[in-house]
Formats: sequence, C-alpha cells, structure tokens
Amino acid sequence: MVRRGWDVTAIDFSSRAVALCRQAFPDPLQGTAMVADARWSPFGNAAFDAVFASHVIGHLSAHDRTRVAHEVIRLLRTGGRLFFCEFSTGDFRFGKGLETEEATFRRGTGILTHYFTEREVADLFSGLTLVSVTLRQWPMRVRGCTLVRSEVQGVFTR
Repeated sequence: MVRRGWDVTAIDFSSRAVALCRQAFPDPLQGTAMVADARWSPFGNAAFDAVFASHVIGHLSAHDRTRVAHEVIRLLRTGGRLFFCEFSTGDFRFGKGLETEEATFRRGTGILTHYFTEREVADLFSGLTLVSVTLRQWPMRVRGCTLVRSEVQGVFTR
C-alpha cells in the first residue's frame, strides 16, 4: 500500500506488533503505526477511505465483534470500503479447543478464534452496502496430512 502511494495508518493493541509494523515504514511520511484498540479507535468520524480488517475481528467476543463493526462504519467516509478477511467454519481448526461462544474457541495458546459464515459476515456489517462475500479455501500440508484452510472474505461500501 505504501509503495502505491497510499497514506497508511495501522493500529494494533500489541506494542510489539506495532514496532514490527513501523519497520515497514522507514520514512515516517510513508505511514503511521500506533497502539490502539479497534473497538474504540482514536480517529474522528469519516476518517478513512478504506479499512482493512484481516484476522483481527475473529479474535474478539461476539459483543466486541459488534462494537468493532460499528466503529468501522463510523470511520469510513461516504463511498469508503471495508475489506474483511477471517477464518470460516470450513477451516480445519474449527471446533478445536474450548468453545466459549457459538463458533468461538480458545485453544491451548489462550488465543480466542471465532470462525465465520458468509451470512454472519454480511449480517455483522449490515450497516454497510455489501459488494461481495466469498469463501476462499486452499489445501495446507501439516505433518504429512493435507488439511483445508478456509476464509470468508468480504467487501463492503459506505
């Protein structure tokens, strides 16, 4: 995105992740990375032309996923786009770990992961106009076995 001349702002609640991201911006004019919570971002209304939410929202509880969806809608300018990507219920890890909510599991690492359906993604961002919701699947070799990775990808506009 930076190489294409975009003004990029990246957030993460992890200061370690933000430090890694800042390494991608050798020139501070190329982009900004900051520690922030996607549920309550420090930006004003209609601050962005696009929001990319990739493997972030799926690590939150149902209440917090809804909160982030409202925040994304608030942050997008009219005509702005949301690009969404999370694991789907077709993923090989679905159902593994302790189920804390429907389709949400806490694995041994302590990380919470929610697995989405296409309908659920459309409903979560019903305050936006749906452009597309698709399922992307590909094989992955793990310990000699071929397993299926599966993501739901969505594009929405405001």
